[in-house]
Amino acid sequence: MPAASLLPLFGSAAGPGALGGPAGGGAGGGGRKAAGPGAFRLTEKFVLLLVFSAFITLCFGAIFFLPDSSKLLSGVFFHSAALQPPPPPPGGQPRAPPQLGGGPAAGAAAAAAAGGAGSLERIRADHERALREAKETLQKLPEEIRRDIRQDKEKLLQDARGRKEAGEPGLPQRLFRQPVGAVGQEPTDPAVRQRRDKIKEMMKHAWDNYKRYAWGLNELKPISKQGHSSNLFGNIQGATIVDALDTLYIMEMKEEFKEAKEWVEKNLDFNVNAEISVFEVNIRFVGGLLSAYYLSGEEIFRKKAVELGEKLLPAFNTPTGIPWALLNIKSGIGRNWPWASGGSSILAEFGTLHLEFVHLSHLSGNPVFAEKVMNIRKVLNRLDKPEGLYPNYLNPSSGQWGQHHVSIGGLGDSFYEYLLKAWLMSDKTDEEGKKMYYDAVQAIETHLIRKSSGGLTYIAEWKGGLLEHKMGHLTCFAGGMFALGADGAPNDKTGHHIELGAEIARTCHESYDRTSMKLGPEAFRFDGGVEAIATRQNEKYYILRPEVIETYMYMWRLTHDPKYRQWGWEAVEALEKHCRVDGGYSGIRDVYNNHESHDDVQQSFFLSETLKYLYLLFSEDDLLPFEHWVFNTEAHPLPVLCEEDGNKEENQK
Repeated sequence: MPAASLLPLFGSAAGPGALGGPAGGGAGGGGRKAAGPGAFRLTEKFVLLLVFSAFITLCFGAIFFLPDSSKLLSGVFFHSAALQPPPPPPGGQPRAPPQLGGGPAAGAAAAAAAGGAGSLERIRADHERALREAKETLQKLPEEIRRDIRQDKEKLLQDARGRKEAGEPGLPQRLFRQPVGAVGQEPTDPAVRQRRDKIKEMMKHAWDNYKRYAWGLNELKPISKQGHSSNLFGNIQGATIVDALDTLYIMEMKEEFKEAKEWVEKNLDFNVNAEISVFEVNIRFVGGLLSAYYLSGEEIFRKKAVELGEKLLPAFNTPTGIPWALLNIKSGIGRNWPWASGGSSILAEFGTLHLEFVHLSHLSGNPVFAEKVMNIRKVLNRLDKPEGLYPNYLNPSSGQWGQHHVSIGGLGDSFYEYLLKAWLMSDKTDEEGKKMYYDAVQAIETHLIRKSSGGLTYIAEWKGGLLEHKMGHLTCFAGGMFALGADGAPNDKTGHHIELGAEIARTCHESYDRTSMKLGPEAFRFDGGVEAIATRQNEKYYILRPEVIETYMYMWRLTHDPKYRQWGWEAVEALEKHCRVDGGYSGIRDVYNNHESHDDVQQSFFLSETLKYLYLLFSEDDLLPFEHWVFNTEAHPLPVLCEEDGNKEENQK
């Protein structure tokens, strides 16, 4: 449309004030420059621009909001010739394709035209099929929809297995060789064999009730007979299943192990939007999966362990590389416990990743896991230690210690355990880990270990230079640790470390023996005229913890003193009398009371640690021998990594 014909819509081009004259200030005056009869005012140009913009927007918007708009656009703009084929000639005969002088160019143009037409046809077909499927789905019952989803998941799993068998890139191929001692001999002593069979029956009672009332959930409430979940695992489920895998295997509970493996394969899912404890998920899930792989050789356990390890890596994204305590495994956002000394990370948490992450690198061929935990050591070795001790809190942003609170129990315990076991797991080649461990033990002996007036050796807690004469149940693991590390102790102190382990074992046994139920409290004190007794109500509970029995097991293996088996059997009798219920095993609220008050939780570590250590206590030494295996802090056995094993792995690649 000519521009001039639009003028009546907006008024005359030569109206008042447009030309020179009185209204415009005169021809020779200082008014605006006169507009010619064919020119637009500024406002008219603006309105025209708006109309044109709206028209263009409408056209492009219509295209982009059509289904599969990217394909449609490519058809419109790049193959437009294909959209308007010429009509056939009269008589119904197809028109011969035009022969242009280019020859090959003509063929390319024809191919492009055909491709454009085919794209449009595929777009229409896809759109129609999607509409049909949506209508069919809406007509189905909810049960049918759930069944279809299950079938789709199974098909995806089968496809994934098929791709792996076809050699699709993933984890490096690995020839599985079962480590020495995965299976042991029957005890030769009939009385010992009978006691070990009883412990296996306890495991079956705990497992069967978990399966009956809480299958697939994290833990069991044996009184309520329903599932129990802790926020430590976020939305990840199956903690008891994964934690119990290796216990089922070494007890030769083959059917139970098989059903647990099938659950892991079909249901263990880490793709959840949830905040988890990096420490707890590492020691229970990663540790449990690694151990199950090394015992059985089932590839699904290696795959799941590495998958979960990769999801934990964002926890290390801090200025120092000291990991966060809590991590959302979907978003990768981490934080620390709000109560932990001004946003600090906790020594026992970031210090209890080493064994599992070294094995993740070994099994995946990816060095990043080992690099992350070796960096933790670099940060620690740069810091001054008060009196040679490691405080429980370290700020991951500043790289400085938080409160100067030192404990070999909660908040500190397994850090020291992993220093020793990292050296042992390396086939005694990790000299840095060895030095850090024995230096720490020397500082612990000097500043924390004390003897009561009644002759009981205990490990106190250190708070800013002052001792609190309290020892936790968690600290009782240290008896076994001192004995396990005795062989490498400097300056001919092997005998001294064995004796130190024996003294700690005796003290912890006394903490059990001085209660009404013969089960140990959460913490016990050595002040105010009491020794190895809990004096505060919030320290009198027992939640099926394993640390005392763990020390008995180590002391038995290293000394073969029969008292350790006797003390272990006393614990079995107390568990059966006070903790066993129809629906499993429950913790106790007050071990000094003559009447049980159950807490109604069967902890996953009862199956992973407490029952496993009892079983090993009454087994021969050839089952998981110490020279070939180390146990993570959740009692998951991991094999010693010999240098020759690494060379063989490289050759296989």
